[in-house]
Amino acid sequence: MTARFSSKALRDGLTTRFVGRRLGYRAVLGSTQDLARQLARAGAPEGTVVLAGRQTAGRGRLGRSFISPRGGLYFTVILRPALEHLRPLPIIAALAVARGLEQVAGLRTALKWPNDVLVGGRKVCGILLESELTGQNVNYVLLGIGVNVNADTSAYPEIAAIATSAAVEAGRPLSREALAAAVLNELEELYLAAQAGRRVLDEWRARLETLGRRVRVTWGETVEEGLAEDVDGDGSLILLRPDGSRVTIAAGDVTLRG
Repeated sequence: MTARFSSKALRDGLTTRFVGRRLGYRAVLGSTQDLARQLARAGAPEGTVVLAGRQTAGRGRLGRSFISPRGGLYFTVILRPALEHLRPLPIIAALAVARGLEQVAGLRTALKWPNDVLVGGRKVCGILLESELTGQNVNYVLLGIGVNVNADTSAYPEIAAIATSAAVEAGRPLSREALAAAVLNELEELYLAAQAGRRVLDEWRARLETLGRRVRVTWGETVEEGLAEDVDGDGSLILLRPDGSRVTIAAGDVTLRG
């Protein structure tokens, strides 16, 4: 039985100036992204957070559905950065989750390019970034984060082989409120650091388990295979093809090759 979520306990753990200071929780919600979009278009301030105990229509990257059972942590943060600060956001989000899991659960995390968070080689978190722009102006960004905290991923055949939960890896149930507060605290710190010109890419790169491995990268109808050699200053993957040429890939779906 999943413990009832306490918004007060989450707020008590926040050290932020604005992220999470306006917060709404629903036990069941179609998608935190959809409700956050409504709030953003209605003028919700930067840092507003929408959380759900369970999503019935959660979605992930590349149009995939995102399985969101009870026991997980599903939330969307509304941000309003300048256009030049848009690109680092997936990097910031992945780092915030990795740091939060290490603090609260004592887990060793790794990252799979571009922004999956892994524990024990299996996915424990997914990140989805959606934005609305008018010309060169960012109206809002919806930064969606879904973490398998206490959910039993083995009960879902679609993801059992590739996903795990923080509780399974830690060997004990975890506080979703403590984890949410830790992630939001780290998110604001990294977000402000990036805007102040401090590099966050170096820590993200150091955590990427994808580098140095042979991979297949798919985006749209295009498929490339080769060695994940490095990432550039924007976080794009530099792939060394078998013929010795290189291609830089901004985003895609990575499969590790044997």
